Amino acid sequence: MTRIPFPEMQRPLVAILRGLKPTEAVAVVGTLIEAGFTAIEIPLNSPDPFRSIEMAAKIAPADVLIGAGTVLTVEQVNSLEAAGGRLMVSPNVEPAVIETAAAKGMVTLPGVFTATEALAAARAGATGLKFFPASVLGPSGINAIRAVLPPELVIAAVGGVSDANFGEYVDANILAFGLGSSLYKPGMSADDVGERAKVTIAAYDAAIAAKKGG
Repeated sequence: MTRIPFPEMQRPLVAILRGLKPTEAVAVVGTLIEAGFTAIEIPLNSPDPFRSIEMAAKIAPADVLIGAGTVLTVEQVNSLEAAGGRLMVSPNVEPAVIETAAAKGMVTLPGVFTATEALAAARAGATGLKFFPASVLGPSGINAIRAVLPPELVIAAVGGVSDANFGEYVDANILAFGLGSSLYKPGMSADDVGERAKVTIAAYDAAIAAKKGG
């Protein structure tokens, strides 16, 4: 089993750009990087996603993870590698997908909801776990499952989490998040995304500071 570690990041926040078009990729991704995001996911149910991933990977600094979400097959992992992606996010636990991505040196964040799924993903070598929808489990539900997991796994909350409620999760020592519609929706301009990114990062930093202060 290969487990690729999650890189050291000032803020373990993944921007989820579902619906992004290749014509928007450079401007939107560039704006997010400028705002301070260091992990960006382009789901594969977006228009021509591998083209957008390739374009994003070319402009991203070495310390910024660019990758795909909604990855379901080994073939898609191979295409992600060819596009220069280094982050593999899936909505489910498919051991072959996780193992293939890990063997290629990718950071892997499969989606889980139950202890059974979480432990299966851990056995497959996942870097971390994307608890989705986090709004249903809540911080207490996530931490109940976390108690039986390997401590080195990154625990990320996705779905219903935004700048409005970071504090609830941070208070429970859940520090990594995937951010979708609160950050980006199809049709938003790069400037709009940049403003949302600034608000999001400020809220995250405030939640972390409040946790340390407490």
